[in-house]
Amino acid sequence: MTEAAAPVLLSREGTVSWIRLNRPTVLNALDEEMAAALLDACRAVAEDAETRVLVIAGNGRGFMAGGDLARFNADPARAPEVAGAIIDSLHAALRVLDGLKAPVLASVHGPVAGAGMSVACAADLCIAADDAAFNLAYARIGATPDGSGTYHLPRLVGLRRAMELAMLSDSVDAAEALRLGLVNRVVPAASLAEETAKLAARLAAGPTLSYAGIRRLMRQSWTSTLDRQLDDEGETFRATAASEDFREGIAAFLAKRKPVFRGR
Repeated sequence: MTEAAAPVLLSREGTVSWIRLNRPTVLNALDEEMAAALLDACRAVAEDAETRVLVIAGNGRGFMAGGDLARFNADPARAPEVAGAIIDSLHAALRVLDGLKAPVLASVHGPVAGAGMSVACAADLCIAADDAAFNLAYARIGATPDGSGTYHLPRLVGLRRAMELAMLSDSVDAAEALRLGLVNRVVPAASLAEETAKLAARLAAGPTLSYAGIRRLMRQSWTSTLDRQLDDEGETFRATAASEDFREGIAAFLAKRKPVFRGR
């Protein structure tokens, strides 16, 4: 298989790593091979000390249309086995992403459905083209969500709205996704790549250790007590106060200049 034909493409531009879903003829629908390739790509990013931000995007007409239903239909008797293989790799990939020190930015367009919506919700930030359409979709085929959808969606939009999105499986356009808090910003489809690169560059130039602490504290807060969270906030602040980036940030603020963070 040539690199261009691989189901997932991994590259790094400076300190920005890109994972591009690459089954455009089926709207990047997940099969076993693609899920395994996504896991491999996430592990590679986790081991790359030069990565200061990760962008996940989709090639072709959409971000991801969910699981590859043709794989289940080809042999219905093996559907649980096929589902298990896809889910095992996808969930392992999401666990890797959860533990990254670098921020994760989802850049989405076109169909963002099923596992695609789950993955987009799992990112720290999400930028959407104005042609993006979100649909959790699982109930449409008599299934239940995977890919952390039931974990992240209620935290983004609230339990009652998450129930509606999951049970009714109505499509949500980009403007409504912004209003609900599913995405951080919406840009013209023609500008998505440019605006994603700008946002990624901004994150990559930021205080990487601070970002790592922020994403860890925010993510653990849902299962933490206030007492434990206060202790962890204090410990994390003291750790960042010992960093080069902290010293640079203070110096730049007092000198009224833009800081130059180096991620250490």
